[in-house]
Amino acid sequence: MITPKVSDLVGITGKIAPAHFAESWDNVGLQLGDPVSQVSRIMVALDPGRPAIEAALEAGCPLLITHHPFIFSPLKKITSADETGRLTMLALKNDLSIISLHTNLDIAQGGVNDLLAARLGIQGAQPLKITGAEEHAKMVLFAPKGFEEKLLQALSPFMPLIGNYRDCSYQSEGAGRFTPLDGAKPYVGEVGAGHVEPESRLEFLILKDKISAAVAALKKAHPYEEPAYDLYPVLNQGAPRGLGRIGTLPGPVAAGAFAGLVRERLGAAGVRLVGDAGRQVKKVAVCGGSGVSLLHEAARKGADILVTGDVKYHEAREAEALGVALLDAGHFATERIMVEGLAAQLRGALAARHLEAEVIEYQGEREPFAFY
Repeated sequence: MITPKVSDLVGITGKIAPAHFAESWDNVGLQLGDPVSQVSRIMVALDPGRPAIEAALEAGCPLLITHHPFIFSPLKKITSADETGRLTMLALKNDLSIISLHTNLDIAQGGVNDLLAARLGIQGAQPLKITGAEEHAKMVLFAPKGFEEKLLQALSPFMPLIGNYRDCSYQSEGAGRFTPLDGAKPYVGEVGAGHVEPESRLEFLILKDKISAAVAALKKAHPYEEPAYDLYPVLNQGAPRGLGRIGTLPGPVAAGAFAGLVRERLGAAGVRLVGDAGRQVKKVAVCGGSGVSLLHEAARKGADILVTGDVKYHEAREAEALGVALLDAGHFATERIMVEGLAAQLRGALAARHLEAEVIEYQGEREPFAFY
């Protein structure tokens, strides 16, 4: 097992929640730190505030991964006169790197909203608001025997998920023929002599917007001076991606009873219900954090109730007018579940890459609001 670097975790988190999924106004990825620093321990938290940063330092974690961005708006200065400056200085002084996965983790398969839907027992969950779909291309490359695994690992970050499967490829056997000319430095064969080399043909889908990076990775990892590869346009696209989720409960339940279930399963300090507590709900929309902006989309898709956080008075009135029940379970409670979910994904990804780092779930975060 090898101890990973921060850059390895940037790649792993980029596979879990690709940066290009994020909304245009967001700031995700490596926020602070040295990409070549080694990471023996990782702490996962919701917020990159003082409690989490101090807990990471106390636990000897050189990397903190959070949902909410550490740097959201451009910093004009870094001084001890404000909390952001003080925390930046504290992290830098102690060689703490910070990676944040925000709206990209909201949208990603297995991210915040999938975790929320699963926790609430919602079946057949699909994106509530479609924000896009992955566009693919097909890459075909030819490699000498024994180099297949190295090349596939190098290109893995550029391959899309296919349903619940990753790193999907096809391999066939054949023979490569070539004659090195003067000035060539062949990996196999001799200048001026025709050569036949047993080779494997590897083919797989790659993300269309990652073609340049994939080709660069291929050339770096391939043993040949001039690797042979082809790129083909394809019409198939990945599954649609988007914000929130919508699905159904196993059976209809009274809104009031469902509110109690949500409070229990999320460990929420309290929930607020807009609408008739006796109304039967079955089709449920969810959006972790602040998701009332999806209210009209939920109504358009026939949701009986929308579960989210940060509901304001006039938004509650709007839900009444639309005839959609609205359940405010709080920003914290609807997103806190990402700590456990992301930590599990990180452990699996590290093991799959034969990388060794302990992943710690920060347990010290608390709901900022008190309910009386």
